[in-house]
Amino acid sequence: MIPTGFTVAPVDWTNESDRDACRAVREQVFIIGQNVSREDEWDDLDATSRHVLARDDAGNPVGTGRLTAERKIGRMAVLADWRGRHVGEAILNLLIEQARALGYRELEMHAQTHAVPFYEKFGFVRYGDEFEECAIKHFTMRRNLEPLAAPLPRLVAPRPERRSVAIASREDALRETLRLIEEARHEMCIYSRDLDPWLLDNEPALEGLKRVAISARNARIRIIVHDPRGVVAEGHRLIALAQRLPSVFALRTPVEDNDLQYPSAFLLNDASGYYFRTLATRFEGEAVNYAPGRHAQLLEYFNRVWERSEPSEDLRQLSL
Repeated sequence: MIPTGFTVAPVDWTNESDRDACRAVREQVFIIGQNVSREDEWDDLDATSRHVLARDDAGNPVGTGRLTAERKIGRMAVLADWRGRHVGEAILNLLIEQARALGYRELEMHAQTHAVPFYEKFGFVRYGDEFEECAIKHFTMRRNLEPLAAPLPRLVAPRPERRSVAIASREDALRETLRLIEEARHEMCIYSRDLDPWLLDNEPALEGLKRVAISARNARIRIIVHDPRGVVAEGHRLIALAQRLPSVFALRTPVEDNDLQYPSAFLLNDASGYYFRTLATRFEGEAVNYAPGRHAQLLEYFNRVWERSEPSEDLRQLSL
């Protein structure tokens, strides 16, 4: 299931509160936990690096990491009580996405030897011999980065004003869904049990999705649906739209029990916006127009399920 209980987002090292939160995690993990000296831990690179911070639902810092101007990922730290709960994955994914946004084609890190298998899962490869740094065994690791599909203007555009809406009615849900579709550029991801006819089988939503689909040659709309047979039987009009634009729309169905038992639903656009419902059968949830950390978290989960899902027989008969 998708990681819960925490959020991950970029933070500003020049902001005292953000800086203290990152330092608190690193102090606990490296200085106290691994006996790294303060002189070694605090360096001049912090001031010029991009930092990411994970906080629990109460706002307490639980993990951090940084990306330096030298294109190195480092200072990856997660508090002991939060290890094994996908915090490190979320931090690393966001740092990698930031590197892509900056146009970096390669990343490097000095990985503690015990953590090498973790980083290998994300495409990092060992180079050279094992060495000691701060009396801890390390390996140098590198990873090539695939460029973004296109150098989107949003990477240098001003950050939009954040809008967070607690969805309390179907009217709220439809309004915010249409906004997210309208704010999408060329990509969307939809995770649903039945394609939510009350939300997506209406003219404004279908017209909005069609606009996204024909917005660019590399436009893409991916949909994970649990009950494709029911969707087809009900004559959901989104299926008809997908049939007309098969090079853009891709639909898959989960096959593993853990995925089929996932209770939530969400919609993502490519402008870091999302609408997340804890229970797919309810409309209550949260819609946010710009939340890079949480968006990266949801997208990472979507991609994992997508890779192990398959086209259903019901949709295959429709050439989807």
